[in-house]
Amino acid sequence: MNVMNVDTKKLLERVASWPPEDQDELAEVAEIEARRNGIYRLSDEERAAVRQGIEAARRGGFVPDGKMGAYYKRHRGD
Repeated sequence: MNVMNVDTKKLLERVASWPPEDQDELAEVAEIEARRNGIYRLSDEERAAVRQGIEAARRGGFVPDGKMGAYYKRHRGD
C-alpha cells in the first residue's frame, strides 16, 4: 500500500483552498498522473489546435519537404 508523504499531504491540503484557476494551473504543470497512467487529456486550446491542423491537412496545407529541410538545417545547426 502506498502512503502519501507528509509534505505532499500538507501541500494538497493547502491546494484545496486555492482559487480554481490556480488549481487548474497546478494540474497543467504537474502532468504526473497522465505520465503514470498513459492518458493525456487535451486542453480546449490544444484540442482546437489539433482540429485546425487536421483541417489544414485536409485542404493540402503542407509545407514542402525542401522548406522543412531548410528550416531544420537552420534551427538545428545541421
